[in-house]
Amino acid sequence: MKLTYNKLAGQSAERINAISDAVFGVAMTLLVLEIKVPELEGPETEGELMHAFVALLPKFLVYFLSFMTAGIFWVGQSAQFRHIEKSDRNLIWINLLFLLFVSTLPFSTAFLGDHITFKFSIFLYWLNIFLMGLFLYINWMYADKKGFITEESRGMVYEPIKRRIMIAQALYFIGAMLCFVSPYLSIGVIIAIQLNYAFAFFSGNEKK
Repeated sequence: MKLTYNKLAGQSAERINAISDAVFGVAMTLLVLEIKVPELEGPETEGELMHAFVALLPKFLVYFLSFMTAGIFWVGQSAQFRHIEKSDRNLIWINLLFLLFVSTLPFSTAFLGDHITFKFSIFLYWLNIFLMGLFLYINWMYADKKGFITEESRGMVYEPIKRRIMIAQALYFIGAMLCFVSPYLSIGVIIAIQLNYAFAFFSGNEKK
């Protein structure tokens, strides 16, 4: 029986983990490069230097927000592949599309940092998070449909991981909508959601 290329390609789930770690590593490193050391004109004074640093605080806030975002999605994808034992060409491409939106995180972060008081910049950032979550959800659904999830763990982890993605995306949407009240409130709520998912302050949210 002859095998087609499509059946031969993408058989190794380990390759997905390898490229994912590389893309996340680069994206998380690029985030901090958007924070430029201030250049002062003329003689520098302590007061001017401190004032220039304080002006950078919104960018530090957005940097922290995005580092947490990247970390949570990296842990989320890792949690899925801990239970996915097989792969195929389609699963590879689902994850490449997921990584496409991981790699745009530095751009949406820079855009938000430069326009932190605008609703559109928060919408663009939320859209980035939504697309990452969407493809992470599709990845999990496809792996289950194809029987790639290990039988011994499927009964325990399938629903919790699926539910976690859906609840997190709903909370991110609520946080983004708060930009109509205050952009800083919106960012603060999203950070609070991320901290809860990272450290499970509430018992209802298990750590990944």
